[in-house]
Amino acid sequence: MEEPTVRSYRIRGTRITGPQQLALDTYWGQYGIEQSTQRIDIPSIFPTSQKVVMEIGFGMGEATALIARDFPDTGFFAVDVHRPGVGKLFSLIQEHQLKNLRVIQGDAHLVMHDMFADASLDGVHLFFPDPWPKKRHNKRRIVNENFLQQVASKLKPGGFIHIATDWVPYAEWIDEVFAANTLFAGGRVARPDWRPLTRFEGQGITKDHQVNDFRFVKN
Repeated sequence: MEEPTVRSYRIRGTRITGPQQLALDTYWGQYGIEQSTQRIDIPSIFPTSQKVVMEIGFGMGEATALIARDFPDTGFFAVDVHRPGVGKLFSLIQEHQLKNLRVIQGDAHLVMHDMFADASLDGVHLFFPDPWPKKRHNKRRIVNENFLQQVASKLKPGGFIHIATDWVPYAEWIDEVFAANTLFAGGRVARPDWRPLTRFEGQGITKDHQVNDFRFVKN
């Protein structure tokens, strides 16, 4: 599979607070993994984890840390490009004393392509990806046929992808993209109890945003 060339995320503000920078400087060696072209040796990082899940685009890491806390037997790799969020998540890892969460700062497409072997993941979380609402930007949406092929190749048999979005046109797009392929089975589901309600999602709900969850399992 060729490496993706279209960026699927916006470059948000890179302004970083003092505490976030301090967390980056202090904890990178413990919790951070450099983006590279080398395969990750998952058993050496999570030797006792029963399952391994990648989260793509964790924002400020609130949900990521809480999910890792609630599933201590699962190893989590959280991937995002934004340094402020990485610093904040480091602080949350330290606060909760999490042993099962590592952070990769980089483009998730390239990280998945280069650093993870085929059939190495049990699941993928994709919560509130950039919706790219303008039609001319739809090609930048991370959920597309190439992405489905990439995710399917990295998932073990029976592995899953769970997606949440508060943008109704994007939810309809997700329905269409998955319906057009035979790699996955599934569809819309009720919001699971294990997915925390973050401040970002709560703010959207107060604005009458309709949140849709999806769960698809690799065929």
